[in-house]
Parts: sequence; structure tokens; C-alpha cells
Amino acid sequence: MEYLLLGFFTGLSLILAIGAQNIFVIEQGLKKQHVFLVCIVCTISDLILIFLGIFLFHYFTQYFNSTIELIFNILLIVFLLHFIYSKIKTYNSSINFNSETKDITKFNILLKTLGFTYLNPHVYSDTVFFLGNFSKNFLLNQKVLFGIGASIASFLFFFLIGYLSKFLSKYAQNQKIWKVINIFIITFMSFLTFYIFLEII
Repeated sequence: MEYLLLGFFTGLSLILAIGAQNIFVIEQGLKKQHVFLVCIVCTISDLILIFLGIFLFHYFTQYFNSTIELIFNILLIVFLLHFIYSKIKTYNSSINFNSETKDITKFNILLKTLGFTYLNPHVYSDTVFFLGNFSKNFLLNQKVLFGIGASIASFLFFFLIGYLSKFLSKYAQNQKIWKVINIFIITFMSFLTFYIFLEII
């Protein structure tokens, strides 16, 4: 259960970061344009990429020596520090949901959603690289629970922002709300960085 919760909160802290994909989902929710399609595509894509990362690192870890593992841990710490820095840099950022409302076909929405998902390098760094690397020393059953937890966080988040965006938008544009969210992300990711650092010393 602890690995399920760890995966949930780790995945949640990553997905809470303000990004193009999340903004797109919120905008489609505000416009009420094929919300279920958008949410389910994002959710399934995250699940695929999360487990792809977990099992890639599970397989290749068998061939890692201590030097390679040290390099990956250092790269992971660098990535985390960059992530934390980007959150601190955008601490006072606001979101503008003003967008043009127009009818759009399911096919166009599908293409847009796939574009925002698979053409976004942060999706790969967060799911395949970060979650896969972070869980590489877990046992197989622990990795599965970790991946399920992260996938549940993705499912809940996308459907929450998709279907409640109309209600939440007036709060989401409030600077105080985003500051609280950013503080949570910075704090949690700092804890993870410290955890990885302790593993390599």
C-alpha cells in the first residue's frame, strides 16, 4: 500500500505542474468539447508511458553496474533540481483561460490531444524517465503498485480538471491558489531529491 500511495503522490506532484497538456484539458472542459475523449486519451497515454518507463528501467537495471547507476541517479537529481527551479521561477505565474470557443470534430480533438501528449517532451521526462528511474530499485510487485498509484493520480486529475474546470476556473486563476499548489510541488519534489541524494552517498 505504501508504494501505491508513493506512486499516487509522486505522479500527482508531477501532473499538477502547469503545462500545455493540462491547460488544453481545462480549456476543453470550459468549452464542453468532447471532454471524456480528451480525458481518457490523456489518462491511457499516461498509463502506457508510466509502465513503459517502469519496465524499461526494470529490464535495463539488470545490466547496470554501479557506475552507470550512479550516473542515472545524478541525472535524476539534476532533473529534479531543474524541475524545482522551474516551479520557483513560475511561482507567481497566472493562467489565462481566454480562448476562442468553436465547434470541433472528435477527430480533430483526438489529434490535438495526441499532439499535446506525445509531442510534449515533459510527458516523457515525467513518466518514462522520472517515474521509471525513481522506481528502478523497487521489487517487481512494488513497481506495479507504484505504477498503478501514479496511473490513478493521472486518471483522477485529468477527469477532475476536465469535468470540473468550469467550476474551478474562477479559483484556478486566483494567485493564492496557485501559490499553495506550487509550494506543495516544490516541497514534495525537494523531499524526493533528498531521498535520491541519500542513496548515492
